[in-house]
Amino acid sequence: MYYRIRDDFALRKWRYVDRAIYAKGQDCAFGIDKKKWELLLLCDGEHDLESSLDLVVLESEGYIEKCKKGQKPSEWSALKEYDNYYFPRMNLMVTGKCNLNCLHCFNAKDNAPLNSELTYEQIIDILDQAKGIGVHAFTLTGGEPLVHPRFLDIVRAIYERDMMIFELNTNGLLLSQKMLDEFKRLGCHPLIKISFDGIGYHNIIRQHPKAEDLAIKAIKLCVKNGFNVKAQVQVNRKNVDLMLPTARLLDEIGCVEMRIIRTTEAPRWEKNSPQSSLTIEEYYETMLEFSKEYIHSDMKMTIDVWQYIRLLPYNRSYNLVPISCNKKHFNIRIPMCKGNRGMIAVSSQGEVVPCLQMSGYFLEHKISLGNLFKTPLKQLVKESDYLNLAMATLLKQILENDKCGNCKYYKACNGGCPALGLLYSKNLDFYHEDITKCTFFENGWYEKAVEALGEWKLINPLDI
Repeated sequence: MYYRIRDDFALRKWRYVDRAIYAKGQDCAFGIDKKKWELLLLCDGEHDLESSLDLVVLESEGYIEKCKKGQKPSEWSALKEYDNYYFPRMNLMVTGKCNLNCLHCFNAKDNAPLNSELTYEQIIDILDQAKGIGVHAFTLTGGEPLVHPRFLDIVRAIYERDMMIFELNTNGLLLSQKMLDEFKRLGCHPLIKISFDGIGYHNIIRQHPKAEDLAIKAIKLCVKNGFNVKAQVQVNRKNVDLMLPTARLLDEIGCVEMRIIRTTEAPRWEKNSPQSSLTIEEYYETMLEFSKEYIHSDMKMTIDVWQYIRLLPYNRSYNLVPISCNKKHFNIRIPMCKGNRGMIAVSSQGEVVPCLQMSGYFLEHKISLGNLFKTPLKQLVKESDYLNLAMATLLKQILENDKCGNCKYYKACNGGCPALGLLYSKNLDFYHEDITKCTFFENGWYEKAVEALGEWKLINPLDI
């Protein structure tokens, strides 16, 4: 009896990852036990296999199907081995250009020095390089990615290579039924993340008289077509009181999630709206009050208060983002940032960075960790300055940072967010502690959150 790997699955190996499977529609690979793996390797349309319970199980789980002799797995499904480290995803800034002139954003329309854009040919090169190291899934971002003159061609090129888009960041102004129809034709169903900064305020920060109406229209269009939408909301002193009514609107029109992000003290924001950023303490206080009111509402949308609280109404639970680990699972070999470790970020200049939140900082300070048009990606994920930062472990931070090494909360926060640590450092220190997490633990915000949200279950209680 002959079997083949079904077209929905693909067998993969990387350096230090011996048995992994990609599933279409999922962004990351998952591991499988040795016995199943060895049997899957024989499901190649060439081996005549005796019927067994193990084969029945693999077939029932959807991994394999009966076939005729010689009917091999698809080119994508067949085993591929890579000699580089495992990176399943890429965050690709296809353009630094935008059709809005937002007050807070370094990719704003009038910020000419940063408005670079990858050509279609450069992007094809990047896609081929990504495929060559085993990348499977993309976040497309900008700037505003939809202003790229060949945006849909880029989407098609990704799917022609048996890769996928799992997230799309957009302001929504250029989304259309025609575009969504093409997404569906390609089998492209990303989480669509649309900016919306509050009822009555969105037009102001985005500097467009119809930005609010157009964003709402885009959200409704996506929901109508069956796409999940995550609203991304800047919060500062000028719109903080609008968060609850904004959440009500977003919940009513069908968003699955609302992500609230503190507008940081970036130079452009300070110039356009001086002293408008919430301090870290103000952010914790106002967002805790918002969260307390939210859990007493009837809204069903997930809430992600950036780097702080995640509310899950479907089971009346929450987690506190600063607690990323506990003493039982703490290991000095854990990456400083799991996001950096799992997703390569590429700027619109072809620069490779641990995350795109760092790209502006690196550009400003003329730091380059590697450029895909000068050094092949395959080389960068085998040995490079970029790789050293993307794979930096907790041990490295402890050795470089005495405050973290001596802190009783380190096993919980793991140093916090490296991008924020870098932002708040004074000497380009990637291993600097994230002071927002220091504030959370040292100033009692854990205890305040537990008390305020006590009616819901805390998924990750502090355990140090």
